[in-house]
Amino acid sequence: MNEGGSAPNQVRAFIGLGSNMGDRLANLRRAVALLSRRAGLTVVASSRVYETEPVGPPQPDYLNAVVEVRTSLEARALLEACLSIEAQMGRVRGERWGPRVIDLDVLTVDAQTIEEPGLTVPHPRMHERAFVLAGLLELDPRPFLPGGRTIGSVRFSGAGFGGVRLFAPALSGHFFRSP
Repeated sequence: MNEGGSAPNQVRAFIGLGSNMGDRLANLRRAVALLSRRAGLTVVASSRVYETEPVGPPQPDYLNAVVEVRTSLEARALLEACLSIEAQMGRVRGERWGPRVIDLDVLTVDAQTIEEPGLTVPHPRMHERAFVLAGLLELDPRPFLPGGRTIGSVRFSGAGFGGVRLFAPALSGHFFRSP
């Protein structure tokens, strides 16, 4: 984690992490460490790690977590930092929703709404993914969801959080905050 106080131009953002190839837990920990080393970005907290069944084609189960960051980076630069870390860790983009060594998604950047080519904030499907909401709710009991939705308005399909299984404590010594 970067040291130092909060700069006045910093914003609060949440990043979703996922991995289902190789040492999944080590991949998540490495991604958090790499985020922590980025200039203009401080990892503040991590949710616990959850194991979930994949969305998409047949593949191994995922490990997922959410981290809260403080950053002076604009949303586009934050996305580029995430994409750079994915590339550094060997992610190869192929089949949509296919297996991956690491996936970093910008979920929210303060209460900003951004619609640009290649960047939509808040993440347009985050409220449909129990594995995102499980980690996010540990860090923020009233997250900023797409379309002005509240957590109380989210309808879960099937078993709700039933497919989300607690796997490990918070990543890299960052402790989750219970609501």
